[in-house]
Amino acid sequence: MVRVEVKWQKEVFKDVEVDTSEPPLVFKNQLFSLTGVPPERQKVMGFKGGLLRDDADWAATGIKEGSRVTMLGTAGAVPQAPDKTPAFVEDLPEDERDAAGLARYGAGLENLGNTCYMNSTLQCLFGVRDLRDELARFEAAPGSVAGDPNAALALATKSLFASLTASGRPVAPMAFLLTLRKRYPQFAQQAREGFYMQQDAEECWSNLLYALKESLRGAGDVGAADSAVDRLFGVKLAARLECAETGEAAEESSTAYGLKCNISAEVNHLSEGLRLGLREDRERTSASLGRLATFAGSSRITSLPPYLTVQMVRFYYKADVQQKAKILRKVTFPATLDAHEFCSPELQRALAAPRAAAQEAADRAALAGKSAAADGLSAEEARARGRGAGPAAPLTGRYELCGVLTHKGRSADSGHYVAWVKQDDGSWVLFDDDRVEVRKEEDVLALAGGGDWHMAYLLLYRAERAPAVGPPRPGHASGEHGQALPDEPAAQA
Repeated sequence: MVRVEVKWQKEVFKDVEVDTSEPPLVFKNQLFSLTGVPPERQKVMGFKGGLLRDDADWAATGIKEGSRVTMLGTAGAVPQAPDKTPAFVEDLPEDERDAAGLARYGAGLENLGNTCYMNSTLQCLFGVRDLRDELARFEAAPGSVAGDPNAALALATKSLFASLTASGRPVAPMAFLLTLRKRYPQFAQQAREGFYMQQDAEECWSNLLYALKESLRGAGDVGAADSAVDRLFGVKLAARLECAETGEAAEESSTAYGLKCNISAEVNHLSEGLRLGLREDRERTSASLGRLATFAGSSRITSLPPYLTVQMVRFYYKADVQQKAKILRKVTFPATLDAHEFCSPELQRALAAPRAAAQEAADRAALAGKSAAADGLSAEEARARGRGAGPAAPLTGRYELCGVLTHKGRSADSGHYVAWVKQDDGSWVLFDDDRVEVRKEEDVLALAGGGDWHMAYLLLYRAERAPAVGPPRPGHASGEHGQALPDEPAAQA
């Protein structure tokens, strides 16, 4: 390991570490995280032999401690998808024809060594078009990301999503991986044998959303309360806490970025686990007793987001083997989730009009003979038109399943993760690292568990929107959030 000084435009980066046991492409990805200039646009000078090649032998470059390096290149715009797909697909060889047909759904991600946890997380979040749009608008001032690891990770996510959009072939997410490990070193853990260890996909999901939340703020103001992640994924909760010993009661408000489906011997369906997850005991100081006491907690949703994440709590720490063991119990989940019963009375009243309007619109279309079939639309195309009502259209409290992250194996830190993502045309696509396959909805709903096959770990639901029925109540069911931000997710031990 040596340290070098890198000059780029008017910026000078001192003490940039270079691992000479890794190829120069890794160093170029470090420069990408510092400057936002993708490796393919970089011209790195200051070494023997001229420009630094991706596969150069470090020993032949003359690199040494304190070397001064100059990089040319501009961050510019990220790659854009081609305007037109290739004509005459039927003239391509069969394997290329299949790839061209799947390319409209994005591309696979290469496994860079136990990185399926990261790949599956990225594919699920890539399926959230609103998040892609927010990232496409994100801009970081040149050089500013050097001191802001959250902005660096947001920029790496933006670049990777652009590559997934533009490429019909598997993408190697090396730059993203290096930036993720720099921001969250726990994802760089290595086994005694020297290889990188498998990680928990939920921890990757939560930590990535935290970094994006800190970066995707209004007008680029880091101190602004308005965050795209809050607007898209934030669930506002109100909890009532009661102490059986003293009769004391307290109320708390919070913002979460998903709900938990707790799994017990009595839980067979998602709704049962969600009810259990909204009840939890907490230890807090009792004013009457002057010591810690147990308070029984019960939470209700006070504001729903456009995208609702649910974690199937399948893993727990098993002390005798010192790892996260897995609950294999079968827990079914629906293609359409109604969150109405988990909402506060106030929110249920706010949802009444949009739900009635949605039902009235459906009935009116049926009576008038203007059903989706009559209009020549598939059911999925009709739903897609409904989703296009705009971000201000009120939510009904009903959600459509649009993404599933599954795990196969007996421990969160081993096994294999894959992503199942619903596309705009209603197709379900399996992203298994660099392998991409079209699957059926019944294949997805069968991922309920009960054996050693893939089972749902994270569920992603997209909100149903109703025809406008007047202005929604502020902060209720409209996807607008303004709560205080939660603490940063804890690093993995």
